Amino acid sequence: MKYQKTLQRLLLNDPLRMKALYAVRALQLCDGWIGAGFVRDAVWDYLHGYGQRPVTGDVDVVWFDAECCDSAQDRDLEERLSQQHSSFNWSVKNQARMHQRNEHAPYLSTENALRYWPETATAVAVRIRDTGLIEIIAPWGLDDLFELRLRPTRQFEREKFAIFRHRLVSKRWLERYPLLQLIAP
Repeated sequence: MKYQKTLQRLLLNDPLRMKALYAVRALQLCDGWIGAGFVRDAVWDYLHGYGQRPVTGDVDVVWFDAECCDSAQDRDLEERLSQQHSSFNWSVKNQARMHQRNEHAPYLSTENALRYWPETATAVAVRIRDTGLIEIIAPWGLDDLFELRLRPTRQFEREKFAIFRHRLVSKRWLERYPLLQLIAP
């Protein structure tokens, strides 16, 4: 995958993000990853020359276990992570139940669930392997993320475009990251 080594190196050299990755690995979640702004902002900060900045917003922990779809389990995991590292705003979601909220057919895995996220550059997740290597899933690839293209995924180009537009405005991406190119229908 193009840009894979760059993303791995970027995260491996970020002590704060590595701390979060190790905390999630310690939970030994089934198909567990950290995604969304945790990855996206690290890359966009780097490409804008901002250097390493603190993690802002949620640290989105995503996992997949169809046998354990109770949202209370997610809250318990958030509490466990907060006890270890209270400096992060942990958000844990089992993707095996998220299809219900999004009115989709059941997802098959965390990677499959990422296909339904709003932006291609946000639909990226990472985890640290026991070997110390960073593993990446990105169903839409890493090109848009690294080439500073803010593009809605297929569903958000049409019937859910208002949600994409709301995220664009509320997160102030074009103000925070002026080199971004908005690619919208």
